[in-house]
Amino acid sequence: MLFAPPLAPVRVEPGRELVLGRSPECALQLPAAGASRRHASVAWREDAVVLRDLGSTNGTFLNGQRITGEATLRSGDKIRIGGLEVLFCCVEAGTAVSGVSDSSTVVSFWPGSGAVGGDALRGDLQKVPLFAVLQMLEMGRQSGCLAVETDTGEACLWLDGGRIVHAENGKANGLEAALVVAQASVGRFDFAPGSPAPDRSFSASVTEVILEATRLLDEEGATG
Repeated sequence: MLFAPPLAPVRVEPGRELVLGRSPECALQLPAAGASRRHASVAWREDAVVLRDLGSTNGTFLNGQRITGEATLRSGDKIRIGGLEVLFCCVEAGTAVSGVSDSSTVVSFWPGSGAVGGDALRGDLQKVPLFAVLQMLEMGRQSGCLAVETDTGEACLWLDGGRIVHAENGKANGLEAALVVAQASVGRFDFAPGSPAPDRSFSASVTEVILEATRLLDEEGATG
């Protein structure tokens, strides 16, 4: 999958070439002046997912390096186009209830968790940002509890139908806690589907929370 919040995630499917660029006809339309109308493409090539520059003016960068021709993508790779970053993640179904063991997979789903509705999910925030996790849950209109464990402790976000309705982090509740959790970049996450929220302190879309958390991070960076 390709992630470029606040845009909706795009699934990479065999037999379909996804074009990234400024044109509204692109599968992932990037609102960047530095992006060409048809800038780059992502598609399956046999057993690999490949990134290809489409003769763009400003070039396509993979993990900071400008590519020429094609380059194979790996989970967690960062594509930069016109100053915007697109994250590529492998999301695979499985039956293991332990942590992610396959180094090529950064997010694991598994059925049969005993919870009501949806599949469980867990992974490592160093390999996949929390915004990508939240966008997947929003896209699937999932309901349940997303627990995030970092070196500062554990926090929880509750979702209902893909919307965030409550959060707790030990120091705060509600939207304030959700914005702190959304800024987490190191640690692990574990989603328990069907787990009811102890309260409904607010209701916000994932996009709204991500944008506000990003704004707060930018403000801290400007004053830090």
